[in-house]
Amino acid sequence: MDKRLEQQSALFVMDGVKGGHDGMNYGKPKKFRKKQQTTLDVVTLAEEVKAGNRISLSKAITLIESSNAMHKEQAQSLLQELLPYTGNSIRIGITGVPGAGKSSFIEAFGSMLCDMGKKVAVLAIDPSSSISGGSILGDKTRMEELVRKSNSFVRPSPSAGTLGGVHKKTRETMLVCEAAGYDVILIETVGVGQSETYVRGMVDFFLLLVLTGAGDELQGMKKGIMELADGIIVHKSDGDNVRPARKTVQEYKQILHFLQPATPGWMSTALAVSSHAKTGLQETWQMIQQFEEQVQASNYWLIRRNAQTRDWFHAMIMDHLLDSFYQNADNKMQVSQLENAILQGKLTVTQGVEQLFKNN
Repeated sequence: MDKRLEQQSALFVMDGVKGGHDGMNYGKPKKFRKKQQTTLDVVTLAEEVKAGNRISLSKAITLIESSNAMHKEQAQSLLQELLPYTGNSIRIGITGVPGAGKSSFIEAFGSMLCDMGKKVAVLAIDPSSSISGGSILGDKTRMEELVRKSNSFVRPSPSAGTLGGVHKKTRETMLVCEAAGYDVILIETVGVGQSETYVRGMVDFFLLLVLTGAGDELQGMKKGIMELADGIIVHKSDGDNVRPARKTVQEYKQILHFLQPATPGWMSTALAVSSHAKTGLQETWQMIQQFEEQVQASNYWLIRRNAQTRDWFHAMIMDHLLDSFYQNADNKMQVSQLENAILQGKLTVTQGVEQLFKNN
């Protein structure tokens, strides 16, 4: 049979019968039916998430990350079901300079916690390409030991161009993980730009990973980043690096002594850790437990979480206003016209903005 006719007979359908071999008119193909979207049982999904079903947890997070309008509505209904079961974890943000070994630390630290009986969720913010939007999403392959633990959950999420490298749905994903019974949430940032500030605004304890050679490193490190840290880990403290790491720890402790504490009532400190040799991990967890005990006792734990929720609400208002503004075709047209006038020197930027909102 002619190759072209064979392809047509496979593609075209007429009266429910495949086209014949005789070269006759195959008629018009039937219109492709739009696949009907199945109705999601949000209540059942919520129950499965609360029961600790990891497949259902993944489905719930995928629903939350979806940009589909119907999915967004379903995601909010799901969160409403899960909200009473959230807030019972300790949320730990982890950042560090490139090469500091964030993923290896998270795997070693998370595996230790799992062996202690903790349920550990890792939300790893993976960098997205600013050109293609593509994401590496390599953390699952780098945390082979941790992902094999039955009481762990590793979820890489592309930053998708979000300011600061933090996926805009990370907060909601964190809540779903809490509802699923995970009592330790580790959030890894890409470690660039303003991501530290964004993650600081959604966690209880903020951990900064650095390497040895603090003298040179401190010169280039922003004071603001150190002021965000509740604890500093001098990483890769093994082999010939043990002695330099101890020296670096002392240097950081001296610096922290003169900085304003990141959390009222808590003095930030530094520890030497080796994920390879599994040293310093227990001390890190003890530090975090001591932090939780002190901050809970001062009631600042609840104060911070309430402030974070309030800031999240106001940030969402700003995002919604921005989206609504640019979805208006007249606004987009006027912005384009004013932009041209500004580039031609006919208007200042301030005049352009004032003229834009004078008519809105």
